[in-house]
Amino acid sequence: MSVIGETTKAIRMTLVLWVLTAIIYPVLVLAVAQVAFPYQANGSLVQNLEGKLIGSALIGQAFTTEQYFSTRPSTSTYSQGKEAAPTGLSGASNLAPSNPDLLKRIQEEVTRLQEINVRPTADLVYTSGSSLDPHITVASAIAQLDRVATARNLASEDIAPLIVKHTQGRFLGIFGEPGVNVLDLNRELDILTLSRQNTQ
Repeated sequence: MSVIGETTKAIRMTLVLWVLTAIIYPVLVLAVAQVAFPYQANGSLVQNLEGKLIGSALIGQAFTTEQYFSTRPSTSTYSQGKEAAPTGLSGASNLAPSNPDLLKRIQEEVTRLQEINVRPTADLVYTSGSSLDPHITVASAIAQLDRVATARNLASEDIAPLIVKHTQGRFLGIFGEPGVNVLDLNRELDILTLSRQNTQ
């Protein structure tokens, strides 16, 4: 076969593969995802009680008031505020365990938790590998339960079922540990507080 024939064949194969992999396959996956998993496919976006977008259930964010459960610390400040890293930027600090800056940050976090009467747990002190983890352990949620209940003038027994409700089990039943989605939990807290106010 001539060089021109081989070249033409190669170009045709490239175009066919490009159409299959760059157009047909992505469109098919997008269509299946939108039909079968629309919430997840669109970013697992969460809205507040007024319908305003407040974040994604897949990405952690900072909660600084006493009325909310705190999430894990973040080296990227969860991409919030003027001084924060751009959205989507993730990663750990890569500081060695003996690094003075890391030790200082950890001690400051432990002191802050102790000052607000929250027992320091590992995930309330250390950042996650991505620094965007939206979950805390059940133990970390329970450690904050009394603080949040007092701030909202609710009984701890009223809030405890919400922790159970928003605890996600191990992936495929065997990988990882159960975790509480902080954004979903805090949104549910707002709903609970509003419902109690409306019944008073």
